[in-house]
Amino acid sequence: MYRYDQHDHQIIKERIAQYRDQVRRRLADELTEEEFLPLRLQNGLYMQRHAYMLRVAVPYGMLSSTQMRKFAHIARKYDRGYGHFTTRQNIQYNWINLEDTPTILEELASVEMHAIQTSGNCMRNITSDEFAGVAADEIIDPRPYAEILRQWTTFHPEFAYLPRKFKIAINGSKEDRAAIAVHDIGLTVVHNEQGEVGFKVMVGGGMGRTPILGSVIREFLPWQHVMTYLEAILRIYNQHGRRDNKYKARIKILVKAIGADVFAAQVEAEWADIKDGPATLTEAELQRVAAYFTAPAYAVLPAVDAEFEQHKADNKAFANWIKRNVKPHKVAGYASVVLSLKKPGVPPGDATADQIDFVADLADRYSFAELRVTHEQNLVLSDVQQSQLFALWQEAKAHGLATPNVGLLTDMICCPGGDFCSLANAKSIPIALDITDRFNDLDYLHDIGDLELNISGCINACGHHHVGNIGILGVDKDGSEFYQVSIGGAQGNNSAIGKIIGPSFSAGQMPEVMERIIQVYLRDRIDAERFIDTAQRIGIAPFKEYVYATTIKTLEHHGEDAGTVVSY
Repeated sequence: MYRYDQHDHQIIKERIAQYRDQVRRRLADELTEEEFLPLRLQNGLYMQRHAYMLRVAVPYGMLSSTQMRKFAHIARKYDRGYGHFTTRQNIQYNWINLEDTPTILEELASVEMHAIQTSGNCMRNITSDEFAGVAADEIIDPRPYAEILRQWTTFHPEFAYLPRKFKIAINGSKEDRAAIAVHDIGLTVVHNEQGEVGFKVMVGGGMGRTPILGSVIREFLPWQHVMTYLEAILRIYNQHGRRDNKYKARIKILVKAIGADVFAAQVEAEWADIKDGPATLTEAELQRVAAYFTAPAYAVLPAVDAEFEQHKADNKAFANWIKRNVKPHKVAGYASVVLSLKKPGVPPGDATADQIDFVADLADRYSFAELRVTHEQNLVLSDVQQSQLFALWQEAKAHGLATPNVGLLTDMICCPGGDFCSLANAKSIPIALDITDRFNDLDYLHDIGDLELNISGCINACGHHHVGNIGILGVDKDGSEFYQVSIGGAQGNNSAIGKIIGPSFSAGQMPEVMERIIQVYLRDRIDAERFIDTAQRIGIAPFKEYVYATTIKTLEHHGEDAGTVVSY
């Protein structure tokens, strides 16, 4: 993985010193909150409902066990003992004291991490496939390109004050696991007919209040030109993107307004002036960065481990975990393991400091001291020998990290919602917990099969509800929290925006609504058809008809609020 050089260390050190003085001046009332706002946002610090929230960048979701232990230390010393992994492969801390933040940033810098550009109208953390470099279906490892783009965009003066935040995702496999169609720029690393490496370039995707799938504006861009071409895209966006209305300021609105063909023509014309310029990527630079991503010292192993196969045959629980949480690896005898952060009673994506430390230990012992954060809010050990999977499973299970539900209904994406976020219209965590409780029968879950449920507490769509097979959106109706349901959304190679089925529901009705939607699917599916395939085949009408046919039962809680009791 990438390690800081002297330039990285220097710029991070200087930024922290600047920020420490900014915090001092704010605490001394030498800066007003209005003056301090853009300064703290540039360092990943938000003010949420209860406290400051610090968002830390995990470039393309990849980190070392040492960095992971630092996350646990920060959670334990400066927060309330846990962290929240997000859909941008970052980690967030929800209970941070302002005066601690410069020291936290120093602690992060000691393990080559920072919080720069995790907020504000700039280039955000560049995301990628969590299995990059090890996926069995990988065409080209996208990590060197992701790292080059990270270095290029960090502190780039032209990209620091964009019309709005800007998100880039990059994928190098046959299967898109980076949701590139819903990013401002989505890059797919490909070969052309001559076998040369380049990118298919997609622009103008995004969610929020105007969900749009990106448009391909170039089928093949030689890799040497990725920075100059993206700079041309950013220049057109900077020149013509709206700045008068923050809700209309994303590049997707510009591309939609003028059309993808016109936008592409403008980019090509702009690019003609800078193509082959100083930002053209050289073979030497690519190889310099790629050297940080060389493969670990894999053992020579048989493709199938006999003892592993015997454990699968003898133990149904282990077999279920293998089926859902273990993914193919490009090296014989190895596998990638998804540690689920989704289990009853725990907000999706949350992990305690003890669990974070434990995962770091697992990475040391089973996966060359490296791990990944997924945009679906789980963790990955990327390089595990088949022969060690049974022992790993037993340990992970003992620490609540082996729920065999990856890709199933309870493996849901969920934003922090109204429990923490000051933008949210409604709570999302209690909805996730109530649905998890309703669908707690693993046999039933496995019978339902692949299903992506995404929940957002507001239209900003941090929970990616638009591309959930079932999407839930928290809405405000006359001061009360309600939930709108959409069906048919999808991410990946066949991305789609879900369609709203009808009037919204109360929080207490949501488990029953989900149950009715599932009943329609189980009734109408053909053979082993996935939920998304059934939904796209039959449309939303059958779901709408059944869900609204009779009075919907309301879940009643005896506590103060629905589903807010969280345990670890």
